[in-house]
Amino acid sequence: MSRLGLVVNPAAGRGRGAAAGRRTHALLAAAGHDVLDLSAPTLARATDRARAAVLAGVDALVVVGGDGMVHLGADVLAGTGVPLGVVPVGTGNDVARAVGLPRTDVDRAVAAVLAGLQDGPVALDAVRVGPPGGPAREWYAGVLSCGLDAAVNARANTLRWPHGTGRYVRALVPELARFRAYGYRVTLDDGVWESGGTLVAVANTAWFGGGLRIAPGADPTDGLLDVVLAGPFTRAGAVGIFPGLYRGRHVRDPRVRVARSRRVVVEPRADLGPPPPPAFADGERIGPLPLVAEVVPGALSLLGARTAAT
Repeated sequence: MSRLGLVVNPAAGRGRGAAAGRRTHALLAAAGHDVLDLSAPTLARATDRARAAVLAGVDALVVVGGDGMVHLGADVLAGTGVPLGVVPVGTGNDVARAVGLPRTDVDRAVAAVLAGLQDGPVALDAVRVGPPGGPAREWYAGVLSCGLDAAVNARANTLRWPHGTGRYVRALVPELARFRAYGYRVTLDDGVWESGGTLVAVANTAWFGGGLRIAPGADPTDGLLDVVLAGPFTRAGAVGIFPGLYRGRHVRDPRVRVARSRRVVVEPRADLGPPPPPAFADGERIGPLPLVAEVVPGALSLLGARTAAT
């Protein structure tokens, strides 16, 4: 028998989270595990409770929700060796998609967690992000968005409908209406990119925005970040390239570059364009640029995951 911490986002999946959380608790308990419910009214409070439980010695942490819950789990557990289980019932579930976890099927997702507890977790990379030179750092598992994608993410988080990628599309329209190419300086392991640009995405996994394949080659087991650098598209150009994001075809455009790096520093360049909006990772707000992101190979132990991007 294991002692498991459980964190549920009751609002995930347009209100399905609460029922999914009750079902997850029941299935884990029926399998003989001691389940400690760490859920709380706010994300900050739930994070604090999860950290305290890890310090007290839980054997694993299970989260029920979308990418925001994965972000909580990664931030609490990366580097600790304590495994994370995910029951994906959110509107996006992009990290779950990237590592082959069952999505929107609670029973299958819990079965994957239970199998992982028996067989052992899979080691995945995680990414530390924060201001350069500052003590504050948090972890993410998926994609750091630092441009138009971040502005759309922020607006999408305020919308209650539609589901999945449709919400991202709805948020894109008003953001495009006021878009101007941002000014960037991006420092990689082997060089610097300075340009006006539409977006910079620092990807550990391939998907964001509820199914948009922003970094088709990203693999959370290779110890590298895929950095998508999109040049200064016009509004019409951004609209034109958007459909290709569903299958990753945007990377064929000569104005889009994909680089690989272990460490990435993203800074604003006022002489090249207005400052980019505050960055998001796993759909959660990180903060304004400059930011440094650094991948840590194998920092996150995930229950029931497949070992490569799918």
